[in-house]
Amino acid sequence: MYSELLWVFTQLPDDYIVLDTETTGLPDENGPPDIVTLGLTVVRNRAISESIEFNTRPRKRVSDEAQAIHGIANQQAARFGSFDSQWNPIATYLKDQLVVIHNASFDWPILLDHVRRYGLAFPEIKGVFCSQKAAIPWAQAMNIPSSHRGPSLDTLTAMFAVEDFRAKEGGLHGAKIDSQQTARVVETMRCSGAL
Repeated sequence: MYSELLWVFTQLPDDYIVLDTETTGLPDENGPPDIVTLGLTVVRNRAISESIEFNTRPRKRVSDEAQAIHGIANQQAARFGSFDSQWNPIATYLKDQLVVIHNASFDWPILLDHVRRYGLAFPEIKGVFCSQKAAIPWAQAMNIPSSHRGPSLDTLTAMFAVEDFRAKEGGLHGAKIDSQQTARVVETMRCSGAL
């Protein structure tokens, strides 16, 4: 129903990369949170070809709320490698790609902040596509509860009957599984928009 409102998903290229982060919390008076994990899922010919997760040692403390979401404690995060030590492989994945993010208004500024903070070079990319914002017209027409950012990944997973990777992890979020989940949802929405 209202598949024409998913048309924008049919315009995505066959190859792109999905990015997700888990962080120390939310932005506050001290600025953006730190990245604890960064997940990338590579989509080739409209199918998942690879997923990888980078665990990065934050400078800020992981809040209790964030730990409840992703399950990573401060003691565990303290053993991760620094963000800058892992940037080269991350940048290689992103280079010349369209980057798809569910809730890009959260993840993208945090990533850019880290690149600036560590004095790193950002690779050329094709652009950023927010699957959450792109789904707003469809969600509104369907009367699906959404925040001002759009329908959540959990909501879209349920609405399109996509396998729920988080359920297998006891409901915990993870950058790798959330990037995989986004890729599955985006491709399902692409097929629905093509009907």
